[in-house]
Amino acid sequence: MSVISDICKTFTPYYMHIIKVDAIDSTNTFLKDLNREKNLVTSVCVTANEQKAGKGQMGTVWQSNYAENLTCSVFIPVEGLKLEDQFFVSIVTSLAICDTLKNLLIPKISIKWPNDILSDRLKICGVLIENLVKNGRLSGAIIGIGLNINQIKFDNLPQAGSLKLVSGQNFNIEEVLNLLLKNIENGFSKLNPLNFKYLRDEYHSLLFRKNKPSTFLDTEGNSFVGIIQAITNEGKLQVLLEDEILEDYDLKEIKLLY
Repeated sequence: MSVISDICKTFTPYYMHIIKVDAIDSTNTFLKDLNREKNLVTSVCVTANEQKAGKGQMGTVWQSNYAENLTCSVFIPVEGLKLEDQFFVSIVTSLAICDTLKNLLIPKISIKWPNDILSDRLKICGVLIENLVKNGRLSGAIIGIGLNINQIKFDNLPQAGSLKLVSGQNFNIEEVLNLLLKNIENGFSKLNPLNFKYLRDEYHSLLFRKNKPSTFLDTEGNSFVGIIQAITNEGKLQVLLEDEILEDYDLKEIKLLY
């Protein structure tokens, strides 16, 4: 029996419906269309061996070889979360992925704001979240996840890595998926305002380059140095600049360089 199978036994059983397809344009788009048609009220995951039009943050394209990685999207119902608190969806998702990688003994895990997952300085997982709103509150989230597992070559992506590259091991993709889904459901069970401080603290403990001088680019392409302090409840990055000025930035305003 594999190590992953042993780990899975420690989690409460989940009842997520899983849809498996060979090739698809986008798992996120598939789930959005399914939700419009069915008005989903329970968790659903769709996973594909190949995404022909998979996207990452800010419209970037996710590069993935056929059947070597985990490309999936998960619909999760979210009960009554306020719009100003929607970044906690990203927090619990990031923490669930990190928990999965820790379970798999992947070293030096961190979160590069807002939700890229790194091992040391290599990006091994990207996340694209599309929140669903009903009557002014969140009703659910569609979470696209691209987790590099057994791919070892990436064209013109020097910062890309995979579980195999950092561990030297091959992984069973379906077993990794099952472990990830258990951690996601466990994480979303904690998505409650009473847990917000705990969740932010956990996120901060994994935040890449926190409290270290780092180089950033602004929207005009100008570089500057600052020190990451924290994230706000709204998901903005707090950076300490020269003269002890603390500025908050959203995703479109700033880019952290490695």
